[in-house]
Amino acid sequence: MAVEVPPLSRALLAPRHWPTWALLGFLVLMARLPWGLQHGIGAPLGTLLKRILPDRRKAAHRNLELAFPTMPAEVRGDLLDDSFRDLGIGLFEFARAWWGAITPMRRTVEIEGLEHLQRLQEEGRGVLMISGHFMTLEMCGRLLCDHVPLAGMYRRYRNPVMEWAVLRGRLRYAHGMFGNDDIRGAIRHLKRGGFLWYAPDQDMRGKDTVFAPFFGIPASTITATHQLARISGCAVVPFFHRREGGRYILRIAPPLEPFPTDDAAVDTTRVNEAIEAMVREAPSQYLWIHRRFKRQPDGVSLYSKG
Repeated sequence: MAVEVPPLSRALLAPRHWPTWALLGFLVLMARLPWGLQHGIGAPLGTLLKRILPDRRKAAHRNLELAFPTMPAEVRGDLLDDSFRDLGIGLFEFARAWWGAITPMRRTVEIEGLEHLQRLQEEGRGVLMISGHFMTLEMCGRLLCDHVPLAGMYRRYRNPVMEWAVLRGRLRYAHGMFGNDDIRGAIRHLKRGGFLWYAPDQDMRGKDTVFAPFFGIPASTITATHQLARISGCAVVPFFHRREGGRYILRIAPPLEPFPTDDAAVDTTRVNEAIEAMVREAPSQYLWIHRRFKRQPDGVSLYSKG
């Protein structure tokens, strides 16, 4: 069953939550600044984050080394700088998507491949849209909701105030939201012909995983895409999205065929290949600060402990 916004209870207004409410108030104000100003603030904010978050900087640096080993070090350094600038801009995109207006983005959005979704919708077939953790994902997801009744899967926030506020923001435009622990609800939604978006490109401990190549490196990857498609009979559709200058480019690829097969590892590899293609289109907008290759088949870490 899709998650609904819970009522604003007295417990959420307890003094221990006041710092979170103060932060949310600030974020809502930032979400309503003019887009040009947000963009102007976001880039230097990302540069600042690169300096004050050394562990994340090191993780991003190492990820880029692993993903682009033949790229000249100077070029990788520029890409690292760009990725943090896009991270800063992306924080404003998230806030604007949740709590702000997106009229300026609607004027510039370009969408390719909607016919694939329209055909599947006419067939009454459920659609599982896969993407990666890009800083544009929330904004582009909201833009796509103007055209299709898109629901989402998400990881619940531990902080109950953030959970309430972000869920409330997302349900302004999403057709529904399913916690990543509500697999049965997601399957029912897909079996009824619903559209569901999620990003299966992070190392989720405790889940059913296989090691599938990502940029040629074994990456612990959840097999949920294979399982959801196998049980629900839905189509699996890659969703490309990126910011390009002042425009947002959304591209809906044809459904993966044949999918699913009898081999979860094969299907998961195909999913990683699709996400890798997305990253190559907009490398600076990918969330490189996540230690994507932390777990390896031989147990040897690819990241420095220093």
